[in-house]
Amino acid sequence: MFSLSACSKNNSTKTAPEAPQKEKGSPLVIGVLPDVDSIPLIIAEAKGYFDEQGVEVRLEHFKSAMERDSALQSGKIDGAVSDILAAAFANDGGFKVKITSLTNGTYKLLAGKGKNIDAVEKMKGKGIAISKNTIIEYATDKILEKYGVDPNEVNKVVVPQIPTRLEMLQNGKVDAATLPDPLASVAVKNGAKVIESTDRLGINPGVLLFSQEAIEQKGDEIKAFYKAYNKAVEFLNQNEKSSYIDIIIEKAGFPEDVKDIISLPEYTKAKLPSKEDFDGVMDWLVKKGLVKKAYSFDELVDGRFLE
Repeated sequence: MFSLSACSKNNSTKTAPEAPQKEKGSPLVIGVLPDVDSIPLIIAEAKGYFDEQGVEVRLEHFKSAMERDSALQSGKIDGAVSDILAAAFANDGGFKVKITSLTNGTYKLLAGKGKNIDAVEKMKGKGIAISKNTIIEYATDKILEKYGVDPNEVNKVVVPQIPTRLEMLQNGKVDAATLPDPLASVAVKNGAKVIESTDRLGINPGVLLFSQEAIEQKGDEIKAFYKAYNKAVEFLNQNEKSSYIDIIIEKAGFPEDVKDIISLPEYTKAKLPSKEDFDGVMDWLVKKGLVKKAYSFDELVDGRFLE
């Protein structure tokens, strides 16, 4: 079995097992991670926006990209808050998925408390906790390269589960870590320092994707899902964080201490990722030898469900 996120990428695997056929009328099941990209989905669920659109959506929460992607491969979920890398890995392994929209998220390179690191250049020779061959490693490499640091000059410590990565950073087990918000905000509250972030550099490889099977069998449900998603974005942009933060903490399982410190992105209604971000990911994957070919934008992106 291969993982769509190459946290445990196995290039010798040529095909994926067939996913079980879902019964007609079954809910649209979407995998989410403990990050801010997933918040519009959580709001749409909590506020009843999915119900308003006549679509049954069930959110499945995962702690790592590897767990999420295994669930997608096995047919337990229809789609996921994911990234361009995972879409490429899936198709490269014979499991067809399509990117259907961009998500809004930030990934931050943080130095641990008391580590005396205040610049990206000082990361040379330091241990950085990441998840291997994922959006986290991609973001880390892009940040390092922006400041002239060769990614091979740091010690990458592979820690797939996001909460465990946070814990290791806070306990001084690693010099630095790359984390998504809101757990990055928790790290800062507890003494970590933000060295650089993807939003500052204009990098955004986060996406929503669905399996080809779901696209073929649940097209109407996906369209309705996006109407509810856009309504949730409107809600987030029009209301104070204090009016919904308790919902997010409860539903997403975020730590209680993010309540006053969580940093949220400016959410946008569903749209396609930029070709620049897409091509940047493909270049990185090909250079690292992680995929057999560079996919074109049109091969992996399907915009039919967006208004």
